[in-house]
Amino acid sequence: MDKKENRIILKKVRDYYEKKLSKFGHTPKGVDWNSEESQEIRFEQLTKVIDPKIQSFSIIDYGCGYGALYEYLASRNNQFSYIGYDLSTKMIDTGKKLFSNPRIKWINDDSNLESSDYLIASGIFNVKLDSENKGWLQYIFDTIRKFDRIAIKGFAFNVLTKYSDREFMKRKLYYADPLLLFDFCKSNCSKYVSIIHDYPLFEFTILVRKQIV
Repeated sequence: MDKKENRIILKKVRDYYEKKLSKFGHTPKGVDWNSEESQEIRFEQLTKVIDPKIQSFSIIDYGCGYGALYEYLASRNNQFSYIGYDLSTKMIDTGKKLFSNPRIKWINDDSNLESSDYLIASGIFNVKLDSENKGWLQYIFDTIRKFDRIAIKGFAFNVLTKYSDREFMKRKLYYADPLLLFDFCKSNCSKYVSIIHDYPLFEFTILVRKQIV
């Protein structure tokens, strides 16, 4: 996928999410999730990439929305620094209003992202709109490579699964092959890759750890 095509796709995705935010506000539905319960389940899976023995760490929330992951982490740990990145300045502005803390940094240009211990991306690969599957998959691969460059200790992301019930699948959404993405991460990023596909949502989570201690 060339840079021009990438910009067009990301603009469409940004506009889609900004409409959700305008309609539903800073709620799970405002970032296109069904409920607070499902959002919490996702965060529980994604944060398994964080070594529980580490008390202090830095983390990038890639596609942060209004910063719900920060709130989730803050309820469990108070020794982390958080960088929230999102395409949408409206999402970023909402996050700034909700959460004021010197350990938070908000960014809407990913070229300004610096390395961090961990990176988490929740839901950013789901909404492809009218993009072709082949081009969208290439976008996923390119983005995973970016994660690998800037995450020092590891990263995690989730994607809708191709094993979803067919009657509930939507054309605007991308349903990935978990084994294909596992193989890509294992071949290109780290020896330490896990798939979590046993929680009650039509998706899977991939954890990529740079080392096992």
